[in-house]
Amino acid sequence: MNQALPSMTAQDALVAIMISVSASHGAVRTSELVAIQQMVNHLPVFGQYDTDRIRRVAQTVFDLFEEEEGLDALFGLIRDALPERLFETAYALACDVAAADGHLYQPELRLLEEIREELAVDRLHAAAIERGARARHVRP
Repeated sequence: MNQALPSMTAQDALVAIMISVSASHGAVRTSELVAIQQMVNHLPVFGQYDTDRIRRVAQTVFDLFEEEEGLDALFGLIRDALPERLFETAYALACDVAAADGHLYQPELRLLEEIREELAVDRLHAAAIERGARARHVRP
């Protein structure tokens, strides 16, 4: 991997999840990148985050997606860096990125399911998070 992060912070893990959802269907859409940037710029969880790290996190995600067991490795990095209290936050951010372009692609839906399982997000809580994302990103 090029420019691997020296260590992944909790915020890096959240960014990695968002980027992985955006990249999951093969085309990183502008609306998804804008959504990621807005969340990083405005959400309290990113209050002290160094936004210069986003490029390195993105490169790490893209590099891991090229490897055979890369998704498992990515989930390992995320689990190591992300405290349990942010698991639902991570899933909510992933859902918001998936919904940002107004269309949910099959690879995104599969990755959301894997994220939900990896982070042990309760199915009822996940449904509420998904409904909130859908409501926030509805088109007229």
